[in-house]
Amino acid sequence: MAGNLEQSLQRDIDRIRERITEMSQRVGQALRDAVKALETRDHQLAYAVILRDQYIDEQEKEIDRLILEFILRQQPVAGHLRFAYSAIKINADLERVGDYAESIARQALKFDQPLPESIQGRILELADMAIPMLHDAIRAFTGQDTDLAKRTIEVEDTVDALRSRQLSELVKLHHDGQITYEILDPLAAVVRRLERVSDQARDISMEVLYMCTGEYAKHPGSDVFRVLFVDQHNSCRSRMAEAVAQALGLPDFTFSSAGLEPHPIDPATAAFMAGKGFDLSHSPPKAIYQVPNLDHYQVIVILAPESKKAFPEQPQKVVYLDWSVADPSRIAGSPEQIQAAYEQTYLFIQQHVHDLVQAILGRNQTESN
Repeated sequence: MAGNLEQSLQRDIDRIRERITEMSQRVGQALRDAVKALETRDHQLAYAVILRDQYIDEQEKEIDRLILEFILRQQPVAGHLRFAYSAIKINADLERVGDYAESIARQALKFDQPLPESIQGRILELADMAIPMLHDAIRAFTGQDTDLAKRTIEVEDTVDALRSRQLSELVKLHHDGQITYEILDPLAAVVRRLERVSDQARDISMEVLYMCTGEYAKHPGSDVFRVLFVDQHNSCRSRMAEAVAQALGLPDFTFSSAGLEPHPIDPATAAFMAGKGFDLSHSPPKAIYQVPNLDHYQVIVILAPESKKAFPEQPQKVVYLDWSVADPSRIAGSPEQIQAAYEQTYLFIQQHVHDLVQAILGRNQTESN
């Protein structure tokens, strides 16, 4: 009798592993096709990736159903229960990667002309690191290979560095007039999505370690709440908001700012903030694409209506807040009028930052009780 139960348990585990392997193969093919569509400007292939994403979504639901039935029928404990828990998480990670493939395909539809070879080479270089990472992470899961899982995790830092370098290069090409914003924006989105593929591969590998050892490796930065302030040039309002928020000295928060088209700090803004005790003279402006771990931010605050176009497709699990407020650096008038405009914007930002932080702290306290 015990032998039959054990055989039934193993059959269910093998079935779940097979379905997750099939899911990973479909997701991996979607990624490869999306990158190929971008490389070759094959719009038909891009549309195929977008349409096939619904099958990935359906497959995720089917695997979730299998795992829940496994838990109810077998009532697993110890290692088998960890397997079920990890399988649910890995299934969700794979579905997200499918979403990234769809996003890359949508970006590919924006290009009718060939990409410069140097830019195309950068994209392919990143894809050739991120996609194999995903493959190795799934191999580690199916083979319960902790060594492979650890090696896969180690690659993620290299992908992060490559992503940062590529985004900086794209921004420089834009500043030099070699590519327009209409080219920069979708290319930066592709780079970010490929980097997120490596993040999901890392997460899958961490789940493998938990499944095999029972020790849960905390994801880097998972206990930090991230808020990004965005305006047009990252030269006035967003810099004011970042300075005000950072001055709160909250160790569990990361506050950053960025702009669509970064300009050096406005001199009048620097002088006003210096009067409030903030030194903004040494911090360089940032483009949105230069923000580290952009996809890990939980809240994005829009301080200028123009900056909304940077987020045409709002990802799930990100809160977008519109704090559009007048730019005092554009005010013309007497010194008193300009000072009053700065003071009004500063007080507006200060109050909203305070209220937002208190709401987040209150929510976190409630969840921990």
